[in-house]
Amino acid sequence: MNGVERLNILPEEAAKTELEKCCGSSRWVREMIDVRPFTGMDDLLTKAERVWAECGETDWLEAFQHHPKIGDVNSLRKKFASTATWASGEQAGVNSANEEILRGLAKGNDDYEKKNGFIFIVCATGKSAGEMLTLLNARLPNDRTAELKIAAAEQAKITSIRLKKLQDASF
Repeated sequence: MNGVERLNILPEEAAKTELEKCCGSSRWVREMIDVRPFTGMDDLLTKAERVWAECGETDWLEAFQHHPKIGDVNSLRKKFASTATWASGEQAGVNSANEEILRGLAKGNDDYEKKNGFIFIVCATGKSAGEMLTLLNARLPNDRTAELKIAAAEQAKITSIRLKKLQDASF
């Protein structure tokens, strides 16, 4: 039985736990449970995208709170234990970064959060720390409205990647 089939038959609380690993928006999770069953991975991804598109700022901000700052190892260990393995894999590009880039990410993350009221969200999979720093610096001048939309689109990418990871997960 694959992950989508298991997700279809899980009791609501167990399904909620699995979906929360993919996206921290309680509305998104609730609505994804309501649109079960999924006919396969394509159906799951299509419904996930549709449900996310129906969400708004409050839902996006809630989802963003479920991410550690890029490169924040302590947050990964403490606050995000349930998704730490996935998040650390997604942020693997930070592991080999030099001190200058790490300091740049830390400062940029702080500046970004102060300006926008939420952390910098980027789909980090496959990106080096330098690439993430370049993206962070490029997005810093954006206004909050633009950043909300960009961050929501990045969250959708992250959610999709994590839903695909459920396919092979044993839960």
